[in-house]
Amino acid sequence: MNDQNQHLDTLKDIRQMMERSSRFISLSGLSGIAAGCCGLAGAWFANGIIEANKFSDSSFNSTTDSRAVVVSVKDWMGNSLFQVAIFTFAAAFILAFLFTWIRSKKTNVPIWGSTARRLMVQVLVPMAAGGIFLLALMNSGAYGYIAPGCLIFYGIAVLNASKYTLPETAYLGYAEILLGIMSLFFIGNGLYFWAVGFGLFHIIYGLIMWRKYESGGDNK
Repeated sequence: MNDQNQHLDTLKDIRQMMERSSRFISLSGLSGIAAGCCGLAGAWFANGIIEANKFSDSSFNSTTDSRAVVVSVKDWMGNSLFQVAIFTFAAAFILAFLFTWIRSKKTNVPIWGSTARRLMVQVLVPMAAGGIFLLALMNSGAYGYIAPGCLIFYGIAVLNASKYTLPETAYLGYAEILLGIMSLFFIGNGLYFWAVGFGLFHIIYGLIMWRKYESGGDNK
């Protein structure tokens, strides 16, 4: 019986070593919570700007109305909403990196390695393609499809990343894609879908991951 237990322990150790070498397991649930809080804060600030400037759904979200004002990408660079989006993304990225770095120290797993590089490629390819696609939408004045596009391409990036990190991440990717598809049928309400997708979903995901992998220690 003791020999059998030793063999099981050995197999468990081998499996953990293989997972550490093939998956980026330092991703912290607190990173998801922090990113979600940033997403909700960004949506709140953006809503304030929209209310203050009284942007109408017909001018800001229309894809078919010929009277809609077309704003070039150059104009968007100085737009308050664009600046809020950039600041929100930067804050979420910095906090996510910080919590992941802290967890990597606790688990003694390097934050940068071959697995992390593969993970980065899986994320950057759909994000870059999506970014170019969204810039084209902005340039053509199809603002109503920006929010759905963000959610769908981000969901694809997260789904790709799940192959090289914790498998539960795939559920977040599926949820973001489904939410993006739903938002296609509610043009003009993109900010609310953003708040749910980039805010609420991340917080729920982060809480689940923190409870499963971190609340009882980092030995799982």
